[in-house]
Amino acid sequence: MPKLSIVICVYNEEKNIRPLVEQIFQALGEEDYEIIYVDDGSTDQTVAEINAINSKRIRLVRLSTNYGQSPALAAGIAEARGEYLVTMDGDLQNDPLDIPMMLKIAEEGGWDIVAGVRANRRDGMILRKIPSKIANAIIRKSTGVRMKDYGCTLKVFRSPIAKGLGLYGELHRFIPVLASFDGATITQVDVRHHSRKFGASKYGINRTLKVVSDLLLML
Repeated sequence: MPKLSIVICVYNEEKNIRPLVEQIFQALGEEDYEIIYVDDGSTDQTVAEINAINSKRIRLVRLSTNYGQSPALAAGIAEARGEYLVTMDGDLQNDPLDIPMMLKIAEEGGWDIVAGVRANRRDGMILRKIPSKIANAIIRKSTGVRMKDYGCTLKVFRSPIAKGLGLYGELHRFIPVLASFDGATITQVDVRHHSRKFGASKYGINRTLKVVSDLLLML
């Protein structure tokens, strides 16, 4: 069993697969880890790019259609075997160099979750930053769980915490809330954030409406 499972959900990210894997290899070196790619119904060459990388560290979970980020994350988490789990985006905007630092904080501090905070976001203002700020404010106000950045996918979990989340719909944004309700200990740390180089973002204003609807159902 690996110490660390890195769960990456992708949808039409063919050009980002190999660069991200290379970054992970460089960042983690000889650390005991596996990479679990969850393909969320891609229609490009994403699956072919993953299969073309000859590494025993990589496992692929294929979904039959595009279910969305929360079901894809749930599928990856279910397959993970590590003592600790890392969730991260597959678009090169999260930086694998932050993983060793976050894992060390989790281990030494005994935290259930170490959540990343994108200190200097490299996203568009209208389609990404403003909807994210609105969604963050709604969640903080409604739940009382004071997180700086609910939308940052980069997180480190103790495995039992991740496997008990029960994700569906758009609940990936509420991971800190769900875990907090179950008594998990959570800390936050600033992480790097990069501009997207390849492919198109799958997020926008409509996600804020989904956040509101899922929040109403959850509460």
